[in-house]
Amino acid sequence: MIKKIAKSYDYSLIAVYVFLCLFGLVMIYSASMVMAVERFGWDSDHFYKRQMINIIIGFIAFTVAAWFPYKAFQVGKIIKSLMIVIIGLLLAVHVVGYEVNNAKSWINLGFMPIQPSEFAKLAVIIYLGSVYSKKQAYIDDFNKGLAPPLLFLGFICFLVFLEPDFGTAAIIFAIGAIVISCSGISFKTFFKLAGLGVGLLIVLSPVIYLARGFIFTKERLSRIEAYLSPFKYAQGEGYHLVNSYLAIGSGGVKGLGLGQSVQKLGYLPEPQTDFIMAIIAEELGVFGVSFVILGLSYIVLRGIYTGVKCQDPFGTMLAIGISCMIGIQAFINLGGVSGLIPITGVPLPFISYGGSSLLVLSLSMGVLVNVSMFVKYEEKYKTKKENGYPSENMDNSKKIYGVKM
Repeated sequence: MIKKIAKSYDYSLIAVYVFLCLFGLVMIYSASMVMAVERFGWDSDHFYKRQMINIIIGFIAFTVAAWFPYKAFQVGKIIKSLMIVIIGLLLAVHVVGYEVNNAKSWINLGFMPIQPSEFAKLAVIIYLGSVYSKKQAYIDDFNKGLAPPLLFLGFICFLVFLEPDFGTAAIIFAIGAIVISCSGISFKTFFKLAGLGVGLLIVLSPVIYLARGFIFTKERLSRIEAYLSPFKYAQGEGYHLVNSYLAIGSGGVKGLGLGQSVQKLGYLPEPQTDFIMAIIAEELGVFGVSFVILGLSYIVLRGIYTGVKCQDPFGTMLAIGISCMIGIQAFINLGGVSGLIPITGVPLPFISYGGSSLLVLSLSMGVLVNVSMFVKYEEKYKTKKENGYPSENMDNSKKIYGVKM
């Protein structure tokens, strides 16, 4: 039984995840040396050491999630406890949180700071997948099937919006919309939901107008202006993007060589986080950029493939939701670095420096690998005689796992 489970893991997904994390660690060391010396004296490997700890914690979380049966997340007590914790953290941010980049979105736990909105992304995927998988018989019934989870999604987005973190709130909403679209609802119901959303925006337009000072702040408007004309505002809001262009242009095809970046010498702020891809482009050129993009693309496409192949609605929503979450974050980061879209401060998955982001992504990858293993196991060892995970007798979860579905 254990051998069959071990053979069913998708080791290609695991390998790409590990390689991206380790590649990111190397690039963080290269990108952050000057910044680390400037902030922490001669501790040039400060960010490198912190990220190494983050990766170790992430690997542990990934291993646990990859082993833990994803079906257990459908247990009522588990999903309710998870959402209570997430809501509690999102509310606590407004009381005991501290501000970073004009958003009060972090909580210091003493041993490490966390960003609850990052964990909300995965929690929303699990919650929506769990709820909608149990409503398959009446999934197109708006009042009974769709409305309650939609209200909950809106509440989560509203809490993140108030931090204010519009970028993350939009990402959570987009992830929720994707999970709903693959929940089994008909095209007719989906278009009705889209029409309802447009109508809601029209109804709320007076409120949006009154709150325009909160939503469209001077800083956000200047970001849009800098995105449209970065060189015009090169000494202001366009500074990041202009130096990102210089880094990308300097790298060319082969790059200047590992550790040879010029833009990390104080020209490109926070090169180890949001703009790490610019440093990769400068030092490793097209080859380094291609490695990252191909790795991320493989994870996204493999995850979507797993979701399509999965016969369990909950597994399908988890796999596609997680894959699209990674894809959305990668697109927003790369779009901001390249000037395709305005800069929003979203880290590059698995590559950028950061504990909360990497931990959530590692947990997400663990869940994705677990779903993939379940799909592969079912394809190779379809049998009702096996009395263990992940056979079709999985409903006998109390006997096998000590939990009741």
